[in-house]
Amino acid sequence: MMIAIIGTGNVGGALARGLSRVGHRVVLGVRNAADPKVAALARETNAEMKTQAEAVAAADVVVLALPWGAAEGAVKALGSLKGKIVIDCMNPLAMQNGKLGLDRGFGTSGAEALASWIPEARIVKTLNQVGAEIMADNAGLPHRPVMFMAGDDAAAKATVSSLLTDLGFEALDAGDLTKARLLEPYGMVWINQALLQGKGRAWAFAAVSRR
Repeated sequence: MMIAIIGTGNVGGALARGLSRVGHRVVLGVRNAADPKVAALARETNAEMKTQAEAVAAADVVVLALPWGAAEGAVKALGSLKGKIVIDCMNPLAMQNGKLGLDRGFGTSGAEALASWIPEARIVKTLNQVGAEIMADNAGLPHRPVMFMAGDDAAAKATVSSLLTDLGFEALDAGDLTKARLLEPYGMVWINQALLQGKGRAWAFAAVSRR
């Protein structure tokens, strides 16, 4: 499976490392192939580098790991996403009264805004609930970390569930795409604990069942 990663910052880089480590082919959609950090990531993950539109055209699955403030313009410049499985791992983060928060929630979501920009794509909201380090490698945790997903296309969610399992997560279906209204604030719980409450970044949520 060819996976295009659009956005090569912390999250995009972590997912490139994690997916390539478990045998998936990765193509990086880049704006500047001469950027030494991007070139180093491509070498490390044995990934191709293409323009963002070319990467999307070549891929079976597209991962969007863009800063929210730049997302709309970048997504609309990608060309046709008709029928593509699109993993939305973005949280609609914004500074509000000097504090980091979400610019929407409960009545709508970033994922639903994304769906309005690319209505013919098969969007699955996931990989927004933990830090980049755990996405790249979560081996050694005492419990398998959980990763919820939301989307309207059952076949797309099945494909994404398999990718989440490959990355070491327990994939749980939260329901249709409107459930991103829950998953985006849930991602803020991790951010609060990791960055504001002193827990650090080397942890994840787990779904632990009574036996």
